[in-house]
Amino acid sequence: MSALTIAQLENMTLKELYALARQYKISYYSKLTKKELIFAILKTRSEQEGYFFMEGVLEIVSQEGFGFLRPINYSPSKEDIYISASQIRRFDLRNGDKVSGKVRPPKENERYYGLLQVDAVNGEDPEVAKERVHFPALTPLYPDRQIKLETTQRNLSTRIMDLVAPVGFGQRGLIVAPPKAGKTSLLKEIANAITTNYPDAELIVLLIDERPEEVTDIERSVNADVVSSTFDEVPENHV
Repeated sequence: MSALTIAQLENMTLKELYALARQYKISYYSKLTKKELIFAILKTRSEQEGYFFMEGVLEIVSQEGFGFLRPINYSPSKEDIYISASQIRRFDLRNGDKVSGKVRPPKENERYYGLLQVDAVNGEDPEVAKERVHFPALTPLYPDRQIKLETTQRNLSTRIMDLVAPVGFGQRGLIVAPPKAGKTSLLKEIANAITTNYPDAELIVLLIDERPEEVTDIERSVNADVVSSTFDEVPENHV
């Protein structure tokens, strides 16, 4: 049981995963998506073994090759997780990868948590992730799959976007409007439409140089990973 990997869990049926969830005494497992259930099983198993199951975004900080997983807002914090150069080389990890795995607490003379085992890279099996093509070698293509934004009859803004300015997966867009025209409200409607119509999509909202209260409003209004650097922070955080 302890040797189960994310690849093995992904190959299981929901019935088999539910049986594991009951074995690990995971509450509300029937309400979780398959991906959420897999990570709940990995997390519970690690905790029962006396470790933590954590994830963060990788930042390689040294020419020696080691780095840190940033679990909070993609920024350095006391919750950072040290990842060794050998682990980075083994799985061909790159800056910006979201790495999940078994973590031990810092020892007496250490400042950071330590990553013991890589269980997932960007939600995939690490052995699969290391075969990825490097980003500069990818071929740019036009979007071929539309993002449907219409949700309810009362939400006219996203319906009009579907008709007048449809957007697709992989497409860039720009909203040009004067102040107080409702840009933030439209962005929230778009974000909520994506999470409603595409529950498996991973949504990230990046807010740069915004007011802190604007960030709070977005966090409370949108079911997404909100990354922010407000106007009262140092300019280095914006980069």
